Amino acid sequence: MSPAAARIVIGVDSSTQSTKALAVDVDSGKVVGTGRAPHTVSGGAGRESDPQQWWEALVSALEQTRHAGSAQAVAIGGQQHGLVTLDEKGVPVRPALLWNDVRSAPQAAALVERFGAGWWAQRVGSVPAASFTVTKWAWLREQEPEAAQRVAAVRLPHDYLTERLTAEATTDRGDASGTGWWTPQGYDDEVLDHVGLSPELLPRVVEPGQAAGQVRVRDGAAALGSAVPLREGTLVAAGTGDNMAAALGLGLAPGVPVLSLGTSGTVYAVTRGRPTDPSGIVAGFADALGGWLPLACTLNCTLAVDRFAALLGLDRQAVEPAGSAVVLPYLDGERTPNLPLASGLVTGLRHDTTPGQLLQAAYDGAAYSLLAALDDVLRAGGQQPESDTPLLLIGGGARGPAWQDTVRRLSGRAVRIPAAEEIVALGAAAQAAGLLTGESADAVARRWNTAAGPVLEPLPRDDTARALIAATLQRAEQGGLFAGGHDIGSASADR
Repeated sequence: MSPAAARIVIGVDSSTQSTKALAVDVDSGKVVGTGRAPHTVSGGAGRESDPQQWWEALVSALEQTRHAGSAQAVAIGGQQHGLVTLDEKGVPVRPALLWNDVRSAPQAAALVERFGAGWWAQRVGSVPAASFTVTKWAWLREQEPEAAQRVAAVRLPHDYLTERLTAEATTDRGDASGTGWWTPQGYDDEVLDHVGLSPELLPRVVEPGQAAGQVRVRDGAAALGSAVPLREGTLVAAGTGDNMAAALGLGLAPGVPVLSLGTSGTVYAVTRGRPTDPSGIVAGFADALGGWLPLACTLNCTLAVDRFAALLGLDRQAVEPAGSAVVLPYLDGERTPNLPLASGLVTGLRHDTTPGQLLQAAYDGAAYSLLAALDDVLRAGGQQPESDTPLLLIGGGARGPAWQDTVRRLSGRAVRIPAAEEIVALGAAAQAAGLLTGESADAVARRWNTAAGPVLEPLPRDDTARALIAATLQRAEQGGLFAGGHDIGSASADR
């Protein structure tokens, strides 16, 4: 008798820069196929992408796994917050406004002023910043009213791709919690009414563990572009936002902090308590299950440091112990601290400052705000911070010794580097596998042992560097060097 065929699922990470797909054996957790295709992001006044290219990249990445035709389920994790606007035929009205497009900073400030930061924190869990979908919709209505009038559907990036697979308009609680118009009770009518958005334009929120639908190759929006290589009727999980998918992919237990070093930097933890931080430092997101995912985010992380390395003509690992120089690498504005219109700042240069010291200062500046917010993230979700718990370090930067050493030195913590790669796609795969096994996605990931990896011992915490960065940031804000930035709850000092 021939052995039973392996059960294969595919998890997808549709990120800012590219789409990654992993084909995974449900029973062993072994990755049996991979795919990757790039995205293009505009570099003009804002940060935009054509959603159609996400679809083409998805098709390409699925094909590259060589298992799309045999996969039994699929799920998509996607970049949070992006505003996808569709007309009556499901065609994008305009390029999607991405999470790191900060043109809606004035609209964010107006929304906070209208209702108050405390109202927002209690109502939707987060104080709106320029990254949030609700501010981008308000910007579109004000700046491009003709385009807004043609909008028949509003989606997040992962919603858009899931709908093209299933011809069903769905989302999940995790990604929806980053819009600014979702509450635990559903969409908030008062917020939607204020920004002029009908709830009929929004997708249905799928319950955790439930399917969004099945692949309908010959139906719906899938027919608008390249044919997807998945079989008709393949189960499609709800999917979720990238940070929520990463938490699933790590099988994250409550209270374990994660630091993700990618295009953006994030620090978060799964908690049982619902976070409501009126300072705006911590976003009170839901996770993809039944809990919560308090999170702090910086816009400038690995790309900003790489840019400094390129300007200095150095390899990104060519750091030297920092001297008196301080770098606040806010090359795209900043979210934590909330300075969306800020630019980068270099100060404290001396005759003997070396390029390697300046590069280390860029690393320090990028990591500082996240680490300063770490305890806030845990407290916001009702968790007691514990300094002896290793940080889980993930994302592209986690593999670099300079990033590893910077995080250990500024935090004083040990860090664990999971050996598994593409954690977001793994989380989506675990979500898909749960449809077949009946397990929760985090339980699937723990069975796959995805968080296993070496632990790097802590370094003595560099309080001198932290204090120097905090003082520099405070002086810059007070001196008006970030003029135009609207500061809501700056993370400019250690807590």
